Amino acid sequence: MATRTVTVGSASGLHARPAALFVAAAGAAPVPVTIRTGEKRAVPANSMLSVLSLGAKQGTEVVLEADGEGAEAALDGLAELLARDLDAEEPADA
Repeated sequence: MATRTVTVGSASGLHARPAALFVAAAGAAPVPVTIRTGEKRAVPANSMLSVLSLGAKQGTEVVLEADGEGAEAALDGLAELLARDLDAEEPADA
């Protein structure tokens, strides 16, 4: 199983727009991805409610896990996304 530990970079944490972008990217991944904080139970990364329930704030370490073909690349992309401050970036349709 592929695993990545990443620190949430967005100023608002994994909430609102950053969470929506992350959930969309996780849903587009070729393998199912889970996310968890600390010792909490892992939740599906493609579920907005599950991701919001983590309460991950800026600076929180989260663990991403996936298994199967394409898991390493999927987690690399998702980890890079979470590490950025998505609040500071302009929306693509702006």
